[in-house]
Amino acid sequence: MSRLTVFEDHTPDAPVILTEDAATMTAELGRIGVQFERWESPVTLSPDDDAEVILEAYRPYLNALMGTKGAGSADVLKLTPDNPNVPALRQKFLSEHIHTEDEIRFFVHGGGHFIMHVGGKVYDAYCEAGDLISVPANTKHWFDAGEKPFFTALRVFTDQSGWVAHFTGDKISDRFPVA
Repeated sequence: MSRLTVFEDHTPDAPVILTEDAATMTAELGRIGVQFERWESPVTLSPDDDAEVILEAYRPYLNALMGTKGAGSADVLKLTPDNPNVPALRQKFLSEHIHTEDEIRFFVHGGGHFIMHVGGKVYDAYCEAGDLISVPANTKHWFDAGEKPFFTALRVFTDQSGWVAHFTGDKISDRFPVA
């Protein structure tokens, strides 16, 4: 189940908010400019489906979303525990960074934690299949799908060069490990 846990950035062991209620998650994340939605989709896909099948199945949703966001492209990112690059990819995503455009993800299968560092607080949004999250440009954040990641996500981009991170150098993610 999707979940939001909020901490003061100096107290990683004492959450100030813990909720699995989608409306509460939407409201709390909205306070920091993060869009969170649950999509009720009639689309049923297998984790084995290739990127083109997934993109075509979600095309009506993507077209509407890209029009709203002014985005120009979408792709599919899959990560499974058997990928030999898991340790390197996980480490890359774990480092706090920003982007110059919104980071928009829709989870088709599996899940992961988008963790934002805003205004002295850490917002850990665990997203799963059916969740859309859009983290605004220049928001400090990191992502963790765990040591054995399993997810398929649609990524939506405005910048045609795709995912470009600007790392902050802050080691805050070390203090907020995903359980």
